[in-house]
Amino acid sequence: MPALPAPDYPADVRARLEADAKEVIARYPGPRSALLPLLHLVQAEDGHVTRTGIRFCAELLDLTTAEVTAVSTFYSMYRRKAGGDYQVGVCTNTLCAVMGGDAIFEELQEHLGVGNGQTTEDGAVTLEHIECNAACDFAPVVMVNWEFFDNQTPESARQLVDDLRAGRPVVPTRGAPLCTFKETARILAGFPDERPGATAATGSAGPASLIGLRLAKGEAAPGRGTGADHVVSPRAGEGGRPEEGTAGEPPGGHPGEQAPAGHPSSHDAPQETSASDADHPAGPTAKEGE
Repeated sequence: MPALPAPDYPADVRARLEADAKEVIARYPGPRSALLPLLHLVQAEDGHVTRTGIRFCAELLDLTTAEVTAVSTFYSMYRRKAGGDYQVGVCTNTLCAVMGGDAIFEELQEHLGVGNGQTTEDGAVTLEHIECNAACDFAPVVMVNWEFFDNQTPESARQLVDDLRAGRPVVPTRGAPLCTFKETARILAGFPDERPGATAATGSAGPASLIGLRLAKGEAAPGRGTGADHVVSPRAGEGGRPEEGTAGEPPGGHPGEQAPAGHPSSHDAPQETSASDADHPAGPTAKEGE
């Protein structure tokens, strides 16, 4: 028995979505290029990509529903079923996992009574484990509707979901203010983010990432003792090592030492590498016969 055709949106909803969709399509040289933002648009309306939403996108872009379905099921940011107002993702990739991400995910499953990809009975929270979100220097990371909550613990993550379910204000560690999943989807469709404070929100690299950059430039890294910067000159000294100096640090400090307590990163400072090891200096490999 053939499947029944997908129902259409009510006339008023259809007219509103068509106006938004035409605005999006006009930004692209070819209509089909607008498929990804249009999928976010219908997700903003329904909370997930429905058969009605797929039909709508196909009709406006002159695609088949099979083509739209193929794209909507390929990308993980499109939901295939109804979910909560807040999508809580726990990173369980390698670094976040070993720093406590696995423990956080297990804690939230037990605390919320749901499994991966499932939603709480009140419709507030959908829990999922997610792949790397390029925030390893803040590990373990939890994301709510793709806003960052850094350096989490099982306890802080449990408090986070409790606040979300109770309707209490929740502020991301950095970035834009938090909003619902549907509101996030509309922003991802390319429409202005009108939340107070959203336009002024900025993100930046974490301290551990910046330490690596500073070392690569021969600048400075946190040292032991006074906590002052340890200066590394880019000029090579004896044995192929950079010449060293200090900025208010006792002699003997080294950028390879572990950072003192209170270091801004959740990890140790950079460790010894061939470039900073006197016994194994780094340098170009001699060609055969030279």
